[in-house]
Amino acid sequence: MSPDTDAVMRELTVFARRIRASSARLHPDLPFVAYSMLSHIEGSGTCRAVDLVHLYRLDKSTVSRQVADLERRGLVERSADPAGGRGVLLRVTPQGAQLLDEAVRMQRAELDRRLVDWEPDDVETFARLLRRYNAD
Repeated sequence: MSPDTDAVMRELTVFARRIRASSARLHPDLPFVAYSMLSHIEGSGTCRAVDLVHLYRLDKSTVSRQVADLERRGLVERSADPAGGRGVLLRVTPQGAQLLDEAVRMQRAELDRRLVDWEPDDVETFARLLRRYNAD
């Protein structure tokens, strides 16, 4: 591994820790994985639990427990898949959407605070490089 790659790995680790800590501050009683799943369900409109299994590369029982917890909290609801069969679609409830809206506002405020002294070109470059990294 090159020194530059080592530096990137260190910075990504710091970034990941910051994201997890941010999630814990926003919703101390909601585990990071559950929050992440809730965010994904909202972003997709609806999804099946099996979609979450594949996305997060978790076993079905882990996803089932997380989804059940979100459902108990009133943040997601299940509905029959119009495609038929045994499929069930997950959808974020209004309460879940409100929780996510508040989180986005708080995260955006934190990001604005961190980037306030950055030049606009630097912010654009940072965004472009993150898109490129995440696309690979």
